[in-house]
Amino acid sequence: MEINRIKVALAETRRKNKWLAEKLDKDESTISQWCTNARQPSLENLLNIANVLDIDIRDLLYSTKESA
Repeated sequence: MEINRIKVALAETRRKNKWLAEKLDKDESTISQWCTNARQPSLENLLNIANVLDIDIRDLLYSTKESA
């Protein structure tokens, strides 16, 4: 189940996992797990990602509501 859109947001902003790992002072494998939705970042980390990418935090999440 895909929950976060981190991988998509990185692609949209033309950034790489390595770049995000350096900005957040996280291990590249952690970023990779977040990007593949194998693990989910904390809300604090999601906010940090949004700030680093200069996007709205909501852009990092898939909607849980079906479009009507």
